[in-house]
Amino acid sequence: MAIAYLFLLPALLALGISVFWPALQAFYLSFTSVGIDLTASPTWVGWANVQRLGRDRVFWQTVGNSLAYLVGVVPVLTLAPLLLAILVNRSLPGMYWLRVAYYSPVVVSMVVAGLAWRWLYAENGLFNQALKGLGLTQQGIPWLTSPTMALISVMVVSVWKGLGYYMVIYLAGLQGISQDLYEAAALDGSDGWRRHRDITLPLMRPYLFLVAVISAIAATKVFEEVYIMTQGGPRNSSKTVVYYVYEQAFEKLEISYGCTIGLALFLVILVLSILRLRIAGSDAPLER
Repeated sequence: MAIAYLFLLPALLALGISVFWPALQAFYLSFTSVGIDLTASPTWVGWANVQRLGRDRVFWQTVGNSLAYLVGVVPVLTLAPLLLAILVNRSLPGMYWLRVAYYSPVVVSMVVAGLAWRWLYAENGLFNQALKGLGLTQQGIPWLTSPTMALISVMVVSVWKGLGYYMVIYLAGLQGISQDLYEAAALDGSDGWRRHRDITLPLMRPYLFLVAVISAIAATKVFEEVYIMTQGGPRNSSKTVVYYVYEQAFEKLEISYGCTIGLALFLVILVLSILRLRIAGSDAPLER
């Protein structure tokens, strides 16, 4: 047993230095005040930052934006990849390349994808040019400059980026379902899409819950898309909690207040992570 812990010691040290110690420091700084001079000793202020957080209108707006992002992205990323997985889970010519095409956005850097989509969303971008060519609009749609459209436009990019990743998870689950079950269901009159309602959905329920929790954690921590495409604008309409942490800590140098916001976000992600571990620890997908 001691030898096993010795083998784990280097990884534990690396985690302690890079993860646990910074996390403890951030927790401590949440109850202090740190000025621009980062070399000065922090001043203990107790719950002042937490009280400020409760009165911060922009923070609560970012919470609303993050919840809207969660509600808009998670259901789509839970159901749409399952439909794609069912479509590509067939032995047809060229199906391998179709799977590669669906998965390719996952391997594209978010920086590259964000810049490409920002060009597509531009006033004279491909989308507006296509809409003008079809006669559907005269001036184009302000995808990233309208308070009502900016967050939705960022959601579309997140969905496009995550479809292939969650499709692979579902595909692994579908390939573990015995074809004998589908044949037996066909004998009972369950065929076509009805067999997926009777066989696929019940057996894929653990995967559905797992993908829902994973995508919820990812949606809660969204940052790159917002930073590259909108930088939280216009009028904070697309600013998420994570982006607000970055803005306070690194742009305004409100280190302590940024840590307080991060602590609030940590508690939310902790709950989602515990839920994910409970689902993964049940080993329900392996029981078949």
